[in-house]
Amino acid sequence: MIIDDQTYDVIIIGTGAGGGTLARKLAVTGKKILVLERGEFLEKESSELEDIEVFKKELYHAPEQWFDKNGETFYPQTSYSVGGNTKIYSGALMRMRERDFEEVQHQKGVSPEWPLKYADFEPYYSEAEALYQVHGKAGDDPTEPPRSADYPFAPVEHEPHVAEICTALSEQGLHPAYLPIGLGDQGRTDAEDTGISPAIKGSENVTLKTSAKVVGLITNPSGLAIKAVQVEIGDECFLFLGNIIVLACGAINSAALLLRSCNEKWPDGIANRNGLVGRNLMKQSMTVLMQQSTSANSGLFQRSVSINDFYWGDPDFPFPMGHIQNSGGILQDVIFSEAPPIFSVLTKVMPNFSLRQLATRSIGWWLQTEDLPMPDNRVRFEKNKIYLDYELNNLEAHDRLLYRWQEALKQVDRSAKQSIFAKNIHPHGSTPIQVVAHQCGTCRFGEDPDTSVLNLNCRTHDIDNLYVVDSSFFPSSSSTSPALTVIANALRVADHLIKRLG
Repeated sequence: MIIDDQTYDVIIIGTGAGGGTLARKLAVTGKKILVLERGEFLEKESSELEDIEVFKKELYHAPEQWFDKNGETFYPQTSYSVGGNTKIYSGALMRMRERDFEEVQHQKGVSPEWPLKYADFEPYYSEAEALYQVHGKAGDDPTEPPRSADYPFAPVEHEPHVAEICTALSEQGLHPAYLPIGLGDQGRTDAEDTGISPAIKGSENVTLKTSAKVVGLITNPSGLAIKAVQVEIGDECFLFLGNIIVLACGAINSAALLLRSCNEKWPDGIANRNGLVGRNLMKQSMTVLMQQSTSANSGLFQRSVSINDFYWGDPDFPFPMGHIQNSGGILQDVIFSEAPPIFSVLTKVMPNFSLRQLATRSIGWWLQTEDLPMPDNRVRFEKNKIYLDYELNNLEAHDRLLYRWQEALKQVDRSAKQSIFAKNIHPHGSTPIQVVAHQCGTCRFGEDPDTSVLNLNCRTHDIDNLYVVDSSFFPSSSSTSPALTVIANALRVADHLIKRLG
């Protein structure tokens, strides 16, 4: 064991949307900051993919096996790299809706109220949109929450074939809106190019160590403070000392790290006196649906369309149903690559077409529905293995969203100019358990230590110097993509830490 001879003011574990953003904002304080990342810099991120590279799924899977509730193994689609999962995400940066922060009744359950409201997050949403260069258009989405500032950049224009679909949807009385997307000089903005890289290049006080796998948190004798972080780098084991420790490993890995760090004072896992660490795992119900076209597209364009007409339900189903967005170019959609059996249906309609030809003659649509927090949906860590005990819920809402969207696309197919959308066939598939892009909820925040793991500043209730700034803190998932809320919350917690650091 090698004990590092420095004591850091802050140690951040993870470089994704939470950790990378936090490092960027804290860098200007001049405090000594250590950032630990178990991966390396990627040679090529998903927005740089070409042709059918996206279907080489092993490129974007973690190099370890996890286990489902039945003990079956799988390789999770999660990025261990500088920038975390933002290196393979779509770039969609959406605000949760104002009502998402309130208690919401669903058909068979309740989405709990957040202890902070939309108004508490709104200024940080605006700050996050400016930092991550979000392109969008205010006022064209009927569910859009109030905003203190317009989007910092104009929206991404639709590809011609996508614009035609939007026109047909509008004729049905729907409201296709511009999807908020983070874009910079290097393509989609992410936590590496917007967070970590500027932090380490602009501040000598920030140190990044890659290929650094954190395997334990070491407490003081009382168990009320974290004194050191145990890290494996290559074949060697290190202890790094820090005054404030921040977990930003993703909702699954942050919970697993707390659970695996059990000791005499914390036999069930650090900060887990109420047994809630790892519980209430959510990751949304997600389905990809294909719309066939007889004309080719590049397969490499950005997402640009958002549909929320069914977000809060419809006259036949007065409960939330969810969110829809187009997939953009399928050849750069890493999550889509998990569901290639969809193409088996298209091959019957378009025989003799290669995988690339099918991808470039199809338009993908993502459907996202909130799943509800359930204590039995949880992360477990046993015998040095991560288990996901997870079962989907709120399924009728998602099925109704899928049905409504299929019906809308059938009308589009019939009305499309020159019939470029041909045979009224829309194969679809749900994402399997290994897709954990929207993971959240495993260390929920709140005011009551008996019903939450973190306080309102995302500090653990019982350990004064331990924080969590990834999506673990979510009490509910909503149906929006979570990245912008994670970024906004990291900026909010950064303000608290700046005051604490003095």
